[in-house]
Amino acid sequence: MNAAINIDENGVKLPQQKLADWLWHPWYAKIWWATIPVWWAGMAASTRFLSLAAFYESALAGFLNILFFPMTALMVLGVGYAQHLLGRRPISGDGNGAELLNVDLDPFGDEVDGRKFGHPHPSVDMYHPRSGGLYIGSPESLQHPDRH
Repeated sequence: MNAAINIDENGVKLPQQKLADWLWHPWYAKIWWATIPVWWAGMAASTRFLSLAAFYESALAGFLNILFFPMTALMVLGVGYAQHLLGRRPISGDGNGAELLNVDLDPFGDEVDGRKFGHPHPSVDMYHPRSGGLYIGSPESLQHPDRH
């Protein structure tokens, strides 16, 4: 990892933040994580108490199930960490002019058959004669009417 990434504009080295700094340390995260077991304990108690059962069978409780599902909290609170992690890394390149990832968006771009971007390659296009047995007009095609 590039050492210049963890240095602020004054030249002071920044501490490396961990996932726990985003998932547990903010006050709202502590409240959210503390209410999750309370919610599910109430749902377990609703099997014994009819007054709770009526609430936990409501539509509002269905939405709150999603809100208090532990993976929801993990995903929502993890967004800040992911943004922090991606914010420290260069988008394209390592700072020295070299690209980190070189992806060819159209691997068949060297074709001179006049294809437009996003159109299938002739070898997999069932309407193109160069696709062999896949071509609808080919006698080898499964779609050909004279095939037995």
